[in-house]
Amino acid sequence: MRNKWWAKFLRILGIVFMSLAAVFTLAAGAGTACVALNPTGFGETFAPIAPFQWLWILFVLVGVAAGIMGVRAVVMLVKGRKKAYLASLIALVVSIILNTIHLVASRSLRGSSMPVDGVLYMNVITLVIFLLFGIPGIWQGVNFDKGGSNRTAGGAAAIILGALTLTIQHTMATTHTWGGVNYADAFNFGMTIIGIGLLLLGAGILVSVDKARGRLNQTEVQTRGA
Repeated sequence: MRNKWWAKFLRILGIVFMSLAAVFTLAAGAGTACVALNPTGFGETFAPIAPFQWLWILFVLVGVAAGIMGVRAVVMLVKGRKKAYLASLIALVVSIILNTIHLVASRSLRGSSMPVDGVLYMNVITLVIFLLFGIPGIWQGVNFDKGGSNRTAGGAAAIILGALTLTIQHTMATTHTWGGVNYADAFNFGMTIIGIGLLLLGAGILVSVDKARGRLNQTEVQTRGA
């Protein structure tokens, strides 16, 4: 049941979405640091949060921690570690609680909560997907706690994240533009290096998986011939 095509597809889907949720949460936590450390440095848009600077600093600290929890869960999923599913659920719930509070605080103080909305929605969608995995009939196939590598899903996730990293200044422009300035269009050299690195990593993983399958098939053929 675990090796059915639909089970493989769902495992890939789950790891890809978990990867996106983890990276979104980690990036949001780190990205909030600019505003948390200098709330009056971005014009009237963020000035109202100045009296609550301590809260935004907490958003940074907890956001980075939640993002790291998510990344750890992704690694566990890819490696087929036990309790990977539980680790994913915990990371998603922590991220949802954090970003819900962040969203409410932002809307109350500055009348807008973007780009927190996108981070929250990604985590909610991912949590729904993982909860659906828990349905007995689906879990028999997906079962992340059974062990076994999910390297194909890890390679696919790395490629998708690489593509997102290389185009982040365009895909996130609408949620990161204030006063005509696109704040997502930053650290271009570093983001390019990271994006290319993720693409190469993903491609390398998929090639290694394909070679491993080829060797396994060849061994099976030789065994049958003997």
